[in-house]
Amino acid sequence: MTQDMTLSPRTLDYLNHTRSVPVLSILAVEFAVCLSKWATRRRTRKALKQLSTWQLADVGLTPAEADTEASKVFWRA
Repeated sequence: MTQDMTLSPRTLDYLNHTRSVPVLSILAVEFAVCLSKWATRRRTRKALKQLSTWQLADVGLTPAEADTEASKVFWRA
């Protein structure tokens, strides 16, 4: 099943003349995404420190690998 995705000239004209998203809005969203990633990394690395050896084995990590990952600062991927 295919769907025709051609736009009418009127629709194209409208899209070409609408304002784009303000740069400050884009930066604010990107900043919020960055903060969210950092918070997730911090939370998951903190939780990684709490896992027992059998739990680490269950997720496929050795204690040494878990320590290495958990010791990273939150802004490092």
